[in-house]
Amino acid sequence: MSVAAAGTAAGQTSYPNRAVRVIVPFPAGGTTDLLARLVSERLQSYWGQPFVVENVGGAGGSLGADRVAKAAPDGYTLLFHNLTFSTTSVSLEIAGRATHDMFRDFRPVSLAAHVPMIVLGRANSPPGTLADFVTAARQSGDPALYGSTGPGSVMNFAMEVFKRDSGLKLDHVPFRGAAPLLQELVAGRLHLGGDQLSTSLEFIRSGAVRPLATLSTTRPTALPDVPTVRELGFPNMEMQGWNGFFVPAATPDDIVDKLEAGVKRAMQEPDLRARLQSLGADPIGSTPAEFLTVLRRQVDGVRPLIAELKLVVQ
Repeated sequence: MSVAAAGTAAGQTSYPNRAVRVIVPFPAGGTTDLLARLVSERLQSYWGQPFVVENVGGAGGSLGADRVAKAAPDGYTLLFHNLTFSTTSVSLEIAGRATHDMFRDFRPVSLAAHVPMIVLGRANSPPGTLADFVTAARQSGDPALYGSTGPGSVMNFAMEVFKRDSGLKLDHVPFRGAAPLLQELVAGRLHLGGDQLSTSLEFIRSGAVRPLATLSTTRPTALPDVPTVRELGFPNMEMQGWNGFFVPAATPDDIVDKLEAGVKRAMQEPDLRARLQSLGADPIGSTPAEFLTVLRRQVDGVRPLIAELKLVVQ
């Protein structure tokens, strides 16, 4: 639906006429939290009602998502999630522990931005890419430590696929968020790690960590010299990074239309676009149908690998 058409449909409702909660299913301070706040500020300015970001972390984002799945479908409780939703949903489904379904219990509203996932090495690792890391690790024969933001997270998924496909000895060190992971990588106590580019961009630019590859389908706009995992011979690690809005499944069309129009408008604001791009994010503003296509493709791609590797969300 076009922004104009969405605006017409939205005119048929008084929504929003009170505060809207935006659930971010991760701790404050990370990329997803920051993007949620930046976009929510714009939505608040458009409609004159508070859009209040609430951090509900735990279980790889599943606790916050579950709260939205069970919320009233009235547009006053939104979910702002990232690509971890794909891996954790599949992991919990396979383990028989899912309390909600990504496609049954939610409606995608708009993919707000692409944010690449970056595989990082410590600053004193040999110059080069992830392929060069493999060569050096095979020569040393010692196990390497990699960090992720927890079991079932995207980096846990990607690095376990990398472990399988490279044949390297890798041990997993989980963290409760990207900040402590990066601290350990900067300190040299991890060999590998990674998260969304926006979280690590300043560390990369300062030389505190070394970018080795992106999981995305294309090289990051902010780091055009960083190759994709597919270029380096590890296509099974590929996952397109995203951050976007969801609502409970039974939310009326006119509310979804208005939210879609608002996100699209925000993603076209020149100053917000520049801010997001400075963080390594690429503003998008998709339709619900476009977002749903991305989600289904991603989930279908990771499901057989998660089942094979037995990745479990904790």
